[in-house]
Formats: sequence, C-alpha cells, structure tokens
Amino acid sequence: MIIKMGRFLKISFLTLWLIGATTWASLAVNFGDSNSSTVQLTIALSIALIGLLATIALLFSPALRKQLLMIHTVIFFIVLFWWLNIQPANDRLWQADVSKLAHASVEGSLVTVHNIRNFTYQSEFEYQPNYYDKTFDLNKLEGIDLFAVYWMGPAIAHIIMSFDFGENNHLAVSIEARKEAGEGYSTIKGFFRQYELIYIVADERDVIGLRTHYRKDPPEQVYRYRLNGSKIAKGNAKRLFLEYIDSINTLYKEPAFYNTLLANCTSVIWLHTRVNPGHLPLSWKVLLSGYLPEYLYESGRLNQQLSFIDLRNKAYINPLVEGHKISALFSSTIRPK
Repeated sequence: MIIKMGRFLKISFLTLWLIGATTWASLAVNFGDSNSSTVQLTIALSIALIGLLATIALLFSPALRKQLLMIHTVIFFIVLFWWLNIQPANDRLWQADVSKLAHASVEGSLVTVHNIRNFTYQSEFEYQPNYYDKTFDLNKLEGIDLFAVYWMGPAIAHIIMSFDFGENNHLAVSIEARKEAGEGYSTIKGFFRQYELIYIVADERDVIGLRTHYRKDPPEQVYRYRLNGSKIAKGNAKRLFLEYIDSINTLYKEPAFYNTLLANCTSVIWLHTRVNPGHLPLSWKVLLSGYLPEYLYESGRLNQQLSFIDLRNKAYINPLVEGHKISALFSSTIRPK
C-alpha cells in the first residue's frame, strides 16, 4: 500500500512538472527576445508536442517513459539556459511616452532630477512631449501619497507614489513596463522578459491627470491616500526617496527586466520600503495590489480616525477634477482642505 502511494505521488509530481515545464518553455520560445516569428511558433508547438507525448508515456507507456522524459528534460534546460541569457537593453525603439529615462544627481540635501515628464494630452495617445529638470530639497520633504488606480475590479490596481516637498511641490513616480513602438502590454508576456522596467518620474498633472482625464477604454478610478505621518517618519521618507533615486540612476545605466509578479509597480515598491526599519511584511495583499490600501490601513499606515470604507470614499479623486481642465492647480485640486 505504501509503495503504491509512493508511486502515485511520484507520477503525480512528474505529471505536474511536465505540464508546467512544457507550458513555460513553449511560451518562452514563442515570445522570444522581445519578438515572435513563425519559426518560434513552430518550435514552441514542437516543444508542446514533446511535452504531451512525454506526459502520455509517463501515464500509459512505461516502455517509452524514460526516453521521452530524458528528451523533454534536455530540451527544457536548453530553453532555460537560452532564456536566462536574454539581456535587457536601453536602446530599443521605444514608445514616445517612455522614450526618456529619468536620472538624478545628489549633492548633500539637494537632489536634481532630470527628465521629469510633463506631457500635455489631447487624448490618451495624442500628446505634446515635455520634460524638465528640477532640484528638490530633502529637508523640505513633508510626506508621501500613495495613488491606487483601478480599471478591472477591486483586486488589481496600479500603484503610484508621490513625494510631497511642500508648497504644492510634488514628484510622482510610476513603476511600469517599458514598451517598444507598436507593442501592447500583456500580463502573460510580462513573465517572459518581454519588457524592460522603467520608473516614470513625472509631474502629477501628467501621470495622475492622464488617468483621471484621458484613460477611457476602460476608464480608470484613482484614489489618493496620505501615508500616516506617525508611521512614515521624516527620516524614513528621506531614505525611501533616496532609495528610489538610487534605483532610477541604476536603471539609467543598467537596464533590468519588468516582471508581472516579481518586478512590477507594487512588488518593487515593497522592496524599496525594506530600506526602513519596521517595514511591512510581505502579504498576499501586496501581490493583489488592489488590496494594498486596505493592508496599509490594517497596519496603521493610513488615517485611523475614519473607517476604511469612509477613508476610501474620501480618497476617490475623480469627482474632484471632473469637468475641470488640467492646470497648474491640479495637485491642490486633488487635495481639498
């Protein structure tokens, strides 16, 4: 009985391995190094066929089991070796909205950020590019706002951090997949080294206004949460901002890949917060980013004087700017007294 159970578990494990490894290797080859072709598709289908045959042999044909498992294993590790050697690049033909990377210089408490994006939009895909440089004084950093942007239900949100330097002086950072010209975003492709990582450093009129005013298909709902000052001490805010600056400068010199799960808008933010003592433990509410504000509230990082439902209603900024054109007063408009 024990022997039969052990054999059953072994066969079950190998079956799951074959299905998972075959699926991964087929998709990795099909997507390739930021491109797909008929040849890649043919190879991907061949890998899928070998995986299917190996699975059938495992379950029903002991005579062919060993040979097909060996062939499948060799093919898998060849694909894995090739995939691990795909390198990110900064010199692709990028979409205009991600064509420039921000970078910064630090001199004492002064941080000069270059290539801050501030596009003027006519629609989501029609805009006048504009970038500027600006110097920020770390001693004037007053706090941090977290923006959560929803477009496909409560579980998934795009998270944007904005650093408040006082006097209506905000710097927003949106961590995104850097797409090439003509390339769309795919959650599945995001697992396969298809996109580079980019920190879009922008004026709130751009990166937040784009989402409140011009994203219509589907429309996006934007919420702004002020991180609790008692939990986000000024020293912590400075360390977090400098951690962002360090990563921005690193990507300017050495590109890295975006990953749908491990290097996205929320997981990277969580990794940055580890620079501070008492950072939040990893939770499924970080991975399902739509629930991150709720997790922050439960951890005391948001205003505790209101219930979370009331706080969420108050954080909803779309009605505050509805019917108003984006202007220099945008940041103050979304922060009513």
